[in-house]
Amino acid sequence: MTWDTIILGAGAAGMMCATQCGGRTLVLDHAKAAGEKIRISGGGRCNFTNMYAGPENFLSGNPHFCKSALSRYTQWDFIELVAAHGIAYHEKTLGQLFCDTSAKEIIAMLRAEMTKAGAELWLETSIINVGHDGTAYSVTVEASGKRQTLTCTNLVLATGGKSIPKMGATGLAYDIARQFGLRVTDIRAGLVPFTFSDGRFKDISGVAHPVCATANGTEFDEAMLFTHRGLSGPAMLQISSYWHEGQSISINLFPDSDPFEELRTRRQDYGRRNLTTELATLLPTRLVDHLSQHMDLSGNLADQSDTLLRTLCDGLKSWEMIPSGTEGYRTAEVTLGGIDTDCLSSKTMEAKTQSRLFVIGEAVDVTGWLGGFNFQWAWSSGWAAGQAISAT
Repeated sequence: MTWDTIILGAGAAGMMCATQCGGRTLVLDHAKAAGEKIRISGGGRCNFTNMYAGPENFLSGNPHFCKSALSRYTQWDFIELVAAHGIAYHEKTLGQLFCDTSAKEIIAMLRAEMTKAGAELWLETSIINVGHDGTAYSVTVEASGKRQTLTCTNLVLATGGKSIPKMGATGLAYDIARQFGLRVTDIRAGLVPFTFSDGRFKDISGVAHPVCATANGTEFDEAMLFTHRGLSGPAMLQISSYWHEGQSISINLFPDSDPFEELRTRRQDYGRRNLTTELATLLPTRLVDHLSQHMDLSGNLADQSDTLLRTLCDGLKSWEMIPSGTEGYRTAEVTLGGIDTDCLSSKTMEAKTQSRLFVIGEAVDVTGWLGGFNFQWAWSSGWAAGQAISAT
């Protein structure tokens, strides 16, 4: 069977690309349903983009690579598409846009756009082999126990990275890319919780608090969550993308206030109260109890000199620790690294040395922050490739 374009992967990027390609387009996926990561994202409501999405919100070996696609298909273009399909949405925080009802509406929208574009979707189809005979690509697939070989002019790799393997994520895109001479950078889990082998935070599992978290000189002001295994929450997920094994992270428990001045003022009126009692008016009580096991919080507030208070508060504003590691791909929202952007055209997403081979979405070495940025990269890169294919 001959197709103009075959897209491997029916995720966000693959489906978006299929809406733009034109011609005879086929999308293949091993899953039982399209857009499974879309379905589970954002607690089932899909944080489908971010109003402030820009190149500065992405990590890549080449920070300029994402600029072309992001500028030609913006968050406002996708928002316009969502609105045209009558999908109600809202801003949660920091420009993050979510469906009011269900992430399934985004999937249905993309499926409808694919149908309108004449694209076909085959699910529960495994990719056995990919090749090129100098003229066309061949894709051997297996479905319902039967194998067949398909041919196409354009081949699009949209199978994502290795995050969340329980949903079937593999390194297929990397393997195919290498087969055709494209480089793959070092990859690792991103937007992922930290772990501590000593279980130090088990006693305060479930406690959350707004912090300013820093790793490798990059900081984020968001919530932190203590877990049985370590640290999670938006702030931790964000800095995990900048952290490398063996490095320390720094946590400011008072990102928007000066605890020294607060406690100094309280000392005048409440000097006879325990230091822990007063500190618990500024931090969660369970967190203060935990901290008291690791630092000297004994005595009354009146017993604390300015010097002692300053030392204490400096420590709380710069709490240094070295995680044992992260939870890895099992819970990672994204894969950092991927197919080297030096091997691709930033305008078309086509491989520079392999004609009519395109790479989009998470498989590329472009990784967004938490908050809808990775979906926007999927929409933008998928659109860019689809436009390039339709123009030929």
